[in-house]
Amino acid sequence: MITCGNYCIRVITVVVLATIFTPVYADEDGGGDLRSAVQNPISSLISLPFKFTFDYGAPDGEATILNIQPVIPVTAGDWNLVSRVIVPVMGLDGTVNGLPENPSPIPNVGDVNGLGDINYSLFFNPVKPGKLIWGLGPSISFPTASDDALGTGKYSGGVTYVALTQIDWGTAGALFRQLWSFAGDDNRQDVSQFLFEPFVNYNLDKGWFLISDMVWTANWEAASGQKWTIPVGGGAGRVFKIGNQAINARLEAYYNVERPSGAPEWSFSFTWQFLFPK
Repeated sequence: MITCGNYCIRVITVVVLATIFTPVYADEDGGGDLRSAVQNPISSLISLPFKFTFDYGAPDGEATILNIQPVIPVTAGDWNLVSRVIVPVMGLDGTVNGLPENPSPIPNVGDVNGLGDINYSLFFNPVKPGKLIWGLGPSISFPTASDDALGTGKYSGGVTYVALTQIDWGTAGALFRQLWSFAGDDNRQDVSQFLFEPFVNYNLDKGWFLISDMVWTANWEAASGQKWTIPVGGGAGRVFKIGNQAINARLEAYYNVERPSGAPEWSFSFTWQFLFPK
């Protein structure tokens, strides 16, 4: 599946650039309200993102991850209920530890591929939030990993919160999440993981935008000096259409300025997101 190395990166990059640079498919209004909805993680927009991440620079291996992340909003009275699911399909090439997707790894693994732990979050978001758009709700992770090296072996639950504002030039905000394990394999390490995701989008012409979407994580159960993974970087993207199908495509690169030993130095990601406006 997933571990296909530099060849996959080259093929995906060529396909993406060829598609998003083809003017006949460009959204004539430059993205408009659709681009604003895409930049709001709790908007009333059904979407299906596929995020490919390639992690490089770990001492003993590499990792390739496909996150399938459907977003399904439902309106009930004065509230939007936004369901967000993360289904990770992972490939570890050698001993790669300290990944945000796997805060409780099994050490000294070889090459392994398969399903990771699935996370579900439900945001309660007011239909008319004002200038500050916010959402709050529960989050739970399930021990669905097909191999011990790909998951925590624990059920974990907690709370997640997102706040953002949208102004003339784009969007700025942050998402928070804290999970604690409450059941699962007694022989596996407990989970206490914090996630902080600051994001900013700067809009350009014809549906283009610049983006920084940094996912900072802390594994509170890890030893001192091994808790934080802090990437810094960004990229660019475009909202466009292929026929009648709206698409959001992004290319990003991040360097981990703080990371556990065994974690990769760099991550490169490409997101292909199908959009379904109401």
